[in-house]
Amino acid sequence: MGALLMIDLDNTLVDRDAAFSQAAATFLTDHALPSDDLAWLRTLDASGYTPRREVARAMSRRYGTTVPEPAVRTFLDRGAAEHVTLPDPTRHALVRARADGWTCVIVTNGRVVQQETKIRRTGLDRLVDGWVVSEAVGCKKPAPEIFAAAAAAVGVGLEGAWVVGDSAHADIQGAVGVGVRSVWVSGGRPWAEAAYRPTWIAVDTAFALHLVRAAG
Repeated sequence: MGALLMIDLDNTLVDRDAAFSQAAATFLTDHALPSDDLAWLRTLDASGYTPRREVARAMSRRYGTTVPEPAVRTFLDRGAAEHVTLPDPTRHALVRARADGWTCVIVTNGRVVQQETKIRRTGLDRLVDGWVVSEAVGCKKPAPEIFAAAAAAVGVGLEGAWVVGDSAHADIQGAVGVGVRSVWVSGGRPWAEAAYRPTWIAVDTAFALHLVRAAG
């Protein structure tokens, strides 16, 4: 097996924010709620960083008896997961990385039921060597333990490893914490952290994986 390539899931491999927006729009339509609430739901969700229980509590307060509690739970558990897609350029870049000998493992914060649904729905389970979800291992990025768990899951050491992800805090600071190189997927955003930096910055995940492969 080749060197380890640890890749974030949400908003790196898959566009989680777009999937959430699609699911939220459907939820509002299905329950005859104001379409203007889409912006409120996006803000509340904060790209998945708001804990699920807080989102559920806020939605219950806002919608009261208008929306049954099971419908809220279903939306939060399955909504975004059922709308995610894997872009073709990212898919092809993953295939090339593994063909070059990289051992690819997904490292993601979140709950197992949601994250594994995304992984299997998009076919990522057939494109990577493994994955770790924070809920399953009991720690979240940027904690060094989750990256060690990822390495252990596929039987490859951290020496020569890379981290690719869109979160400065979770992914890039996490990479710094375990002493490995990294690529920040910027999506066009400027880098804003002064205390640490990624090895490289790429506008999208496909190019990030190209940079890692070129580095060898």
